[in-house]
Amino acid sequence: MVRRLDPASSWDIRMNGGCVPWSYTRSALILVKQFYHVVGVNLRGEVVVRKKFSRKQLLHFTANLQVKLIGMEACGGAHFLGRALREQGHEVRLMPAQYVKPYVKTNKSDYIDAEAIAEAGGRPKMRFVPIKSDDQLDLQSLHRVRERWVMRRAAVIDQIRGLLLERGITLRKGRCYVDETLPGILEDASAKLSGALRMLLAQLKLELDHWQMQIDEAGTVIKKTAGENEACRRLLAIPGIGPITATAIIAAIGNGAAFKKGREFAAWLGIVPGRSTIKSTNSGTPP
Repeated sequence: MVRRLDPASSWDIRMNGGCVPWSYTRSALILVKQFYHVVGVNLRGEVVVRKKFSRKQLLHFTANLQVKLIGMEACGGAHFLGRALREQGHEVRLMPAQYVKPYVKTNKSDYIDAEAIAEAGGRPKMRFVPIKSDDQLDLQSLHRVRERWVMRRAAVIDQIRGLLLERGITLRKGRCYVDETLPGILEDASAKLSGALRMLLAQLKLELDHWQMQIDEAGTVIKKTAGENEACRRLLAIPGIGPITATAIIAAIGNGAAFKKGREFAAWLGIVPGRSTIKSTNSGTPP
């Protein structure tokens, strides 16, 4: 049963379902594990609704709500739920977790976290995270999987170099040197390598080739996507930006509307030089 409130009260709902916060109007939702905790507040900040839902029950409940805003913490699953709630006609805002934390008033709990999200969602200067489209999530997923493959490849290379170093054979850093040198080492009968170690190195070489094949396939998809996406093509026109960087930027920020100017985007990337607060005196030396 849904509690009907006076529309003039403009009440908010905050959800907590595991580790993701959500909010309506001036509310927040937190998604934790398999459940969502919902907190509704009015314009005076008074809590009028506290409910707990499973994932299946959540969208059925929100379909019957008459609220102005839903606030959520940007975390796993937030973009999917954000789009689903927008399709129901709600205004949805995602907030970074670090911006919500200062509004937590007491010991951590799902309902308290949800109240903090609702409080943060109503702040006029709060910074929000744009909800990603399916295409952005696909690109982001591709980059994350590719990154994991690159890490696995690097781990195999390091292990090969470490095993050979124990037998007095030193390889230079870099994948290209391993690819060039390892086959010759395995074929060299004079190398003091046991049969068991040769077999392990051969298996590691097969694993290395496997990861390289996966990375190459991902790179092909990325290049194709960059060529078909208009925003990526504009980024590719900038010197120093290739398909991987272009698609990663589009996957992360979309059209960049979240940034008011280029300096904000540069600060988000972490490439803006720090400001110096030291002023020189008339003598030319720092105070």
